[in-house]
Amino acid sequence: MRNSIRTAIIVAAALGATACGGLKLDRDRPDEFAVQRQAPLVIPPDFDLTPPDPGAPRPTEGTAAQQALEALFGGEAARSAIETSALRSAGDAEVGIRTMVGDPQTHTVDKGNATRTILVAPEGDGQAARVAVPS
Repeated sequence: MRNSIRTAIIVAAALGATACGGLKLDRDRPDEFAVQRQAPLVIPPDFDLTPPDPGAPRPTEGTAAQQALEALFGGEAARSAIETSALRSAGDAEVGIRTMVGDPQTHTVDKGNATRTILVAPEGDGQAARVAVPS
C-alpha cells in the first residue's frame, strides 16, 4: 500500500515537471550580460502643467455623486415639451420646503386610503374603470 502511494506521488511529480517544460538543463536562456541600458526619460520642453491639489478629484472624473448618477441614469436626458411646460408652470420650490412639511406644527390633511389607492392602481387604458359613489 505504501509503495503504491509513493509510486503515484513520483509519477504525479514527474508528469508535473514535464508539463512545466520538462527537466531539460541545456535549454536556451537569455544572456544576462547582454542587457542594454535604456535611455533616461526626458521631460518635454513645453511641460508647464501644475500638479493637482492633494485629495482633489480629477477634472475628468467629477465627484462620486456625479459618477453614480451617470452610471445609473446615463447623464441628463432631454425633457419633453409637456414636462418642460409642467415644470415652468409649477415654478420654483420654496427654500426649506421639506423642513416645513415635516414640521409637526404644519397643518396637513390626511386623505386616507384614497390617495394610496390611486397611486398603486395598475396602469391601463381606462376601459375597465368603474365609479363608485360612497353613500
